[in-house]
Amino acid sequence: QVQLVESGGGSVQAGESLRLSCTTFGYTYTGKCVGWFRQAPGKEREGVAAIKTTVGGTPTAYADSVKGRFTISQDNAKNTVYLQMNSLKPEDTAMYYCAAGPAGGCLSAVQYNFWGQGTQVTVSS
Repeated sequence: QVQLVESGGGSVQAGESLRLSCTTFGYTYTGKCVGWFRQAPGKEREGVAAIKTTVGGTPTAYADSVKGRFTISQDNAKNTVYLQMNSLKPEDTAMYYCAAGPAGGCLSAVQYNFWGQGTQVTVSS
């Protein structure tokens, strides 16, 4: 059974940083994606960043709104995927979810079948 556990959310001021962690249990990374998504009240769930484990490396993808500010990475020894969020803005405020499962469409929420419980990120101006 695959489980994902997120941590690292919190409340910060604009311009500050947070690092989210997603530890997976029972998940095989090879050839598949792990992604970070967010959902603000009244808005659709948005793909933020994703990373895929392949034989040739770990390609990443980002939403335009976070490029240059957020970095996704993974530590295979710890079965953990991180989302480093710098220069946070009030519009980054949302519940952040980690997800796992697909081999493609890594920024599309409908491709994922395993989800964590979410961690809240609040950025004040």
